[in-house]
Amino acid sequence: MIETEKILKKHNLRLTDGRRSILDIFLNNPVALSHASIEEKLPNFDRVTIYRTLYSFVENGILHKVLDDGMASKFALCHTCHDHKHTHQHVHFKCEICLDTTCLEKTRIPSFVMPDGFLAHEIGLLVQGICPKCSQKN
Repeated sequence: MIETEKILKKHNLRLTDGRRSILDIFLNNPVALSHASIEEKLPNFDRVTIYRTLYSFVENGILHKVLDDGMASKFALCHTCHDHKHTHQHVHFKCEICLDTTCLEKTRIPSFVMPDGFLAHEIGLLVQGICPKCSQKN
């Protein structure tokens, strides 16, 4: 059984062409992807199907939304998340040149104390700079 099928089965999701195609794209891309970039790669799929699939994957712990300073949401594979509970407390890095956003899984967000009355559900940290690929070009 290929990895895509294993992941969908693990999360009790039916294997459909759309789910398989979208998950394959994430398995073969090391950077976070937007809805628009998925649409470009899958022109035969309707945008609503892509949208629903992305959010189904988020709800089931396959993908997580990535902090990005752009207007569009980006998504990346979860490596430590479980159904309905995202446990990714890592830093995201956005390259100022190629605009790729990458999960830095081993770089943890520092701990901090929330002020009284505030309850944090999700914490994100975005570092911006130049990625190794682009720094080699300059």
